[in-house]
Amino acid sequence: PGAARRPGLSQRCSPAGPGPGWDSEDDEEWPSLEQAAAGRGGECCGEVAVDPEDEKAIEMFMNKNPPVRRTLADIIMEKITEKQTEVETALSEISGCPMPQLDPRVLEVYRGVREVLSKYRSGKLPKAFKIIPALSNWEQILYITEPETWTAAAMYQATRIFSSNLKERMAQRFYNLVLLPRVRDDIAEYKRLNFHLYMALKKALFKPAAWFKGILIPLCESGTCTLREAIIIGSILTKCSIPVLHSSAAMLKIAEMQYSGANSIFLRLLIDKKYALPFRVVDALVFHFLAFRTDQRVLPVLWHQSFLAFAQRYKEDLSSEQKEALLELLKFHSHPQISPEIRRELVNSKTRDVEGQEPVAME
Repeated sequence: PGAARRPGLSQRCSPAGPGPGWDSEDDEEWPSLEQAAAGRGGECCGEVAVDPEDEKAIEMFMNKNPPVRRTLADIIMEKITEKQTEVETALSEISGCPMPQLDPRVLEVYRGVREVLSKYRSGKLPKAFKIIPALSNWEQILYITEPETWTAAAMYQATRIFSSNLKERMAQRFYNLVLLPRVRDDIAEYKRLNFHLYMALKKALFKPAAWFKGILIPLCESGTCTLREAIIIGSILTKCSIPVLHSSAAMLKIAEMQYSGANSIFLRLLIDKKYALPFRVVDALVFHFLAFRTDQRVLPVLWHQSFLAFAQRYKEDLSSEQKEALLELLKFHSHPQISPEIRRELVNSKTRDVEGQEPVAME
């Protein structure tokens, strides 16, 4: 058993998302999607109820001075302003090449696409929109279509096309600058997430690295993720198969970043997927919890729940020193119902060094 849990990424996982031939010319995908919406309406479309106490606890750990959220429009406008004051050869931050003046005919075509997407419900998309991922100045063209005015159905179709046809780094930018702001705004306004936007989030997992780097990690780093956002977006993690490599990297990043309450939700959901984690990630999670030894604040129940999930799943991947430190942590931060369970899990289990393995030192 010990050898199976060495630092290698050994869990078998099916890749998230559809196969290579998935993006066909046929856009008539909507009847099945609408059937899914009718058949699983309770999945994400109802208003998400949140515990007021949990919500209040999470707000205590939110960033009080969050950075201004930037969208695709903000970045394009910055580049246009720069272009008016700099030489024509100034490099674009976005594509790494000079931002060209667009042909009036191109502008006219994509303004027409904008009108279609602002009213889109189902059916085929304009071919001019489908070729955007192949363009070197794709973000500039996308800006003309005004993504903030697209219908939710259009956002789903756009995500389907872009996740399949953009390179990893470009898909990450689309997720971060277009999809994530739309999802957060929709949740804030309606206390739930539109079904098409929810399906767009799931479809975006076709590129899991871009999904984590463009959606989940920025959401955690913002320090403003609400309980409702964490529940809705976190449900994607529960329902989708995600390769262990990408999930491990995300857990490592979340464990090492500044804490906010929503981080506990995402960590718990990833822990509950029961991956065979590399020891480096297990160690990072241990240090994540131990960092709270000097924190005088009352930690939310969500933190204790993630601690319990970690103890349940990875108790036998801990060294004896780590277990002693975690047991000591329970004296500083205790929960009447959860802490005894954590203690029981840690005490009544083997340690990885007892099994003849040397603990892996963190770099």
